[in-house]
Amino acid sequence: MPLDPEVSGALADATGPKVTQRLVFTSSIGAAICSQGFNDQSWKPALASAGIIPAPEKGQRYAAAREHGMHALRHFYASVLLDAGENIKALSLYLGHSDPGFTLRVYTHLMPSSETRTRKAISAMYRAAGHAHDGPETAQAA
Repeated sequence: MPLDPEVSGALADATGPKVTQRLVFTSSIGAAICSQGFNDQSWKPALASAGIIPAPEKGQRYAAAREHGMHALRHFYASVLLDAGENIKALSLYLGHSDPGFTLRVYTHLMPSSETRTRKAISAMYRAAGHAHDGPETAQAA
């Protein structure tokens, strides 16, 4: 997944020297981790420590809430990229989806409206052209 130099630097500072691995999050032995275990043992305690969710009563588990699970970070990542104008095919690749159509079906509600993109594109074109006059003289000069 492509990373901004600032993010890459922060990760390198936080984790030591760069090491190529297939998984971003692993168990203590380098194996894939169970998302539920990670949510319960690491992610949700961090959210509770930050005051985002309540801590469970002693002996109880954290409340089940999809919006508070680790998977929410994928949706946040996708929404930031879509808002910045990333295309569905690239986003599909970054998220590990085999079908961009699946990515489109899941995230289409997060995409900026085409009307907004159209207005921005036309405005940018006019700004780049220096607000050239369009009219009969322009057409005849061409």
